[in-house]
Amino acid sequence: MEKKTEKISVRTLVEFIFRSGDLDNRRRTKADLDAMQKGSRLHRKIQGRMGANYHAEVSLVHVIDCGAYDIRLEGRADGLIKVQDFVTIDEIKGVYFDIDALEEPVFVHQAQAMCYAYIYGIQNQQKCMGIQMTYAHLETEEIRRFQMEYSMEELTQWFKQMIASYRKWLDYQMEWRKKRNQSMENLEFPFAYRTGQRDLVAGVYRTIMRRKQLFIQAPTGVGKTMSTVFPAVRAVGEGYGEKIFYLTAKTITRTVAQEAFGVLSGKGLLYKVLTITAKEKMCMCEEVDCNPVSCPYAKGHFDRVNDAVYELWTTKNNYGRETIAQQAEKWQVCPYELCLDLALWMDAVICDYNYVFDPDAHLQRFFGEGVKGDYIFLIDEAHNLVERGREMYSAVIYKEDVLETKRQMKPFSKKLEKSLEKVNRILLEYKRECETYRILDSAGALAVALSNLQGEMESFMEKHPDFEWPKASLDFYFSVRSFLNIFDLLDENYVIYTELEEEGLFKIKLFCVNPAKNLQNCLNKGVSTVFFSATLLPVQYYRSMFSTREDDYAIYAQSPFDSAKKCLLVCKDVSSKYTRRGYAEYRKIASYIDSAVKSKTGNYMVFFPSYKLMEDVYTIYIEEILHDEVTCICQNPHMGEKEREEFLQQFQEEREHSLVGFCVMGGIFAEGIDLIGDSLIGTLIVGTGIPQISYEREILKNYYDVRDGSGFDYAYRFPGMNKVLQAAGRVIRTQEDEGVILLLDERFLYREYLQLFPREWTDYQVCDLDGIEQKLMDFWN
Repeated sequence: MEKKTEKISVRTLVEFIFRSGDLDNRRRTKADLDAMQKGSRLHRKIQGRMGANYHAEVSLVHVIDCGAYDIRLEGRADGLIKVQDFVTIDEIKGVYFDIDALEEPVFVHQAQAMCYAYIYGIQNQQKCMGIQMTYAHLETEEIRRFQMEYSMEELTQWFKQMIASYRKWLDYQMEWRKKRNQSMENLEFPFAYRTGQRDLVAGVYRTIMRRKQLFIQAPTGVGKTMSTVFPAVRAVGEGYGEKIFYLTAKTITRTVAQEAFGVLSGKGLLYKVLTITAKEKMCMCEEVDCNPVSCPYAKGHFDRVNDAVYELWTTKNNYGRETIAQQAEKWQVCPYELCLDLALWMDAVICDYNYVFDPDAHLQRFFGEGVKGDYIFLIDEAHNLVERGREMYSAVIYKEDVLETKRQMKPFSKKLEKSLEKVNRILLEYKRECETYRILDSAGALAVALSNLQGEMESFMEKHPDFEWPKASLDFYFSVRSFLNIFDLLDENYVIYTELEEEGLFKIKLFCVNPAKNLQNCLNKGVSTVFFSATLLPVQYYRSMFSTREDDYAIYAQSPFDSAKKCLLVCKDVSSKYTRRGYAEYRKIASYIDSAVKSKTGNYMVFFPSYKLMEDVYTIYIEEILHDEVTCICQNPHMGEKEREEFLQQFQEEREHSLVGFCVMGGIFAEGIDLIGDSLIGTLIVGTGIPQISYEREILKNYYDVRDGSGFDYAYRFPGMNKVLQAAGRVIRTQEDEGVILLLDERFLYREYLQLFPREWTDYQVCDLDGIEQKLMDFWN
């Protein structure tokens, strides 16, 4: 068997072993990245002045034999100074803090140089090595140096102790992986295969083995979660991947993924699975403010967190919110940061999309610049990634936020006030040229002004670390940071536009029209990706939104359900078109609801394209049609978690009469909820779900019209039809379920919509209001 090699950079190793002190969000700002960028320029400047004895950017690699495995330690020393036979390693650090206040080097920085000194010294038979720590202030370019000298005996003893500290982690990991892989040897699919499921499992496994990407249209009931998790786990056991990222958009699908791993564990699988919960939900303080002044868990966090991680990692296999909270309380560390550190050592991580894709929130440990791994991505409910992708890779600045920040910061910094005014003047010029919305060719002048502003804000942060930033100003700082990040990504997949909103607010937006390139760049950090959803139609549309590859696979999984248990009716004499809206049409929709409810007593959901239309029809139904034996409930746009649970609970209660829930397509009840058996026997869908016309939708339409004439499809029809399919999927969730689906709009009979019907809908029937009751009675009888 080939010997395993664990690669790690010098910087990563020393930061992991020697980190200490407080967790402090006041100092962990975008200034870190800015320091890297400015630092690179200053590095080159310093290196260029050092003379002939100075060798810049020296790559060093050292392999440590640990018996069952090797550690490959690699890095690049900023400088190597040779004076006769004596060699000094130069480590340059660009900083914003006052370097005159430094009494000695920061030890993590020094440890990096000591590693390089050891590697060079042992490979070149040196008796002793010099270390030079060069601190350079990024604004003033002032330099301060510290020199040290070590014998090779001293460096060797220190290096061996450091490696021993790290080997404790790797030894356990290697032993665990051995046990994990052995537990998979006889692992079988935990259920009897449903129709088409065996082919689906095989398709996922082959995709991972070939390091490809797969798109799966998986109808409800096919068992898509286990059909993707099981082959991914087996692929890891065969060495085709090392870590599974199960990505979801909603909490309920995260729970389903946890349950799938739990089922496999019950069959003997040994697998370490972590679910990442949002920081706001994990925080044990009243407010999320991660610094030692506001949070007791931040004080000394890094002094204790490695021990907390190691203990939890080596004693449990499943890590949810409660488990992590208990460990954080025991060790007095931040639960969220503990969770992120645990992720490094996991076999599977279940998390929201943004932990992989969002440039402001992704896990730097796995997806930072230059970082790759043998990751397998399983992307559940992948249809959600279109709008989420656009959102994550777009950025906006509001003029009003500039003025508010200027007002708040004016008493504290004239430089900041001046920079903010410069940004405001540029936005004012854009505003004068914008009546409603306006597409811009470029926003270069604004980007330069914002970059200068960001520098001033970060400089202020460094000079005044204890300053209590007003929330609006701090939020604006993060908006500027995000805007500049996204500005660097601008290409043909973006549209820059300004808009004067109805409320009078003025904004400029970097709008990511097609997120495929940005998403693909993230996915390329792994080895294979599986996109799956019950509504991934048409697949060509989703491929164009997610992938830039030409060799992606696609599977349409066969539905296991008996079509005789479903009645799908397209109602040809009704429509939600704007030109048809009015009392007569609303009365007809209400009559269809009445006919469905009268055909069989049970629970029904009616989905509308907007709250306004829902409320208008609801009023007519209540006032003119409602019978005593029918209960009506209505979704409202301001429902909290408790109200949502109470709404759904009504569908679980036993009742003698019918229940009708009035809901909105694309809303919280149209996706991700399971109402099994008699909990829901009918779904009525009013309209084709197309999004409301807006400037942004028109920008999308125009963009794709220019590209290939598919503007209406991409901006309106495809997103609308997805909402229809999701709403229809609420009824008939298991093989035992029976139910009716009514599509209330004549447009569903247009060729453009019929082409979007899934295969399971080929048995649709057409009806009108006069014949609906008979068709429903025939089905139920």
